[in-house]
Amino acid sequence: MPQQPSIAIVGAGPAGLTAANIFHRHGWACSLFEADASATSREQGGSLDLHPNEGQLGLKKAGLLDAFLAAARHEDQEQRIVDYASGNLVYKEVPEVGMGERPEIDRYLLRRLLLQPLGESAIHWNTPIERVELTADGRVELVTKLGSAGVFNLVIGADGAWSKVRAALTEVRPDYTGVTFVELLLNDVDRQYPVQAELVGHGSLFSLHDGMGIIAQRNGNATIRVYAAFRTLAAETNRPDKTLSSITQQQLLSRFSGWAPSLLSLITTAEKIIAVRAIVTLPVIQNWHQRDGITLIGDAAHVMPPLGVGVNLAMLDAAELAEALVQGADWRQAVRAFEEAMLERSSRISVQCNRAFDQMFSRSGLQTLLDDVQTHRGC
Repeated sequence: MPQQPSIAIVGAGPAGLTAANIFHRHGWACSLFEADASATSREQGGSLDLHPNEGQLGLKKAGLLDAFLAAARHEDQEQRIVDYASGNLVYKEVPEVGMGERPEIDRYLLRRLLLQPLGESAIHWNTPIERVELTADGRVELVTKLGSAGVFNLVIGADGAWSKVRAALTEVRPDYTGVTFVELLLNDVDRQYPVQAELVGHGSLFSLHDGMGIIAQRNGNATIRVYAAFRTLAAETNRPDKTLSSITQQQLLSRFSGWAPSLLSLITTAEKIIAVRAIVTLPVIQNWHQRDGITLIGDAAHVMPPLGVGVNLAMLDAAELAEALVQGADWRQAVRAFEEAMLERSSRISVQCNRAFDQMFSRSGLQTLLDDVQTHRGC
């Protein structure tokens, strides 16, 4: 029988919940800590397309693939690319019915699906972890502002881009890419905004030009999320421009002067700006200080640009680590073997994704995107 350590998972996102479900399925106990006050206390963001050999594989290992396939939006897998100035369609891909391999699911629905087998009471909500400390007997203590949250043999950091667990293994922190996304939302689009609904279609729309982009994504419940993206830096620094936190739709429109009215209508008809996101990535980590009892998965280990890869690798990380632990005879060796394979994979894919994102927001961004979709490249 495998040796079962006491396990804590920090972070109840897709990675942490996938790992927790696999442990639960095998009868292993774990404690899961999450900074959010509840499952619905924070806006979760847009839709995700889960890949068969990554995100969907994680759900299969967790026993949740059938539930995902039943809940996912198989009809929303179109891709459209339009010219920034004319608004004319330059590329369209519509998978045949039943042929698309990457169905969409809204983030809040994925979280709900992953929580169902565990129950919300299994999560220590509203418990932000400030740091981890090694104890005299070789275990790991989780520390909050109020004191100790517990001592464990193994702590799995699944706490995202600004991971507090990561600090125990490396001093590397995320860097700003120079690109900021302003996120807007259109509700009830089929009834209230049929023109915009037809423009975006059932999937995603991209328009790129000279380091800027308007990207729109069909979500569930007849909503469309719009991302107005552009390169920007605070004066004389390499940091995000904090003044953008209060940007208005009118100010946003002025940045996109000369763009097609049809594309600009995605900004003007949006009900509000819901987020301003400075896009960060984590410098490629090829190794870290190995410490028995601490490891990382998902964005805590590798933050990539928003190209649909991050959540898939996160759920794959979770599945591989949890499976290695429940099947291995020595949990420490299982963790080390997992880290070696995960870091090799994430290093390779991070380089590819960072290059692709940088090219998308360059002067030749449109052609880069067309080349990628027509040759089925990408990262």
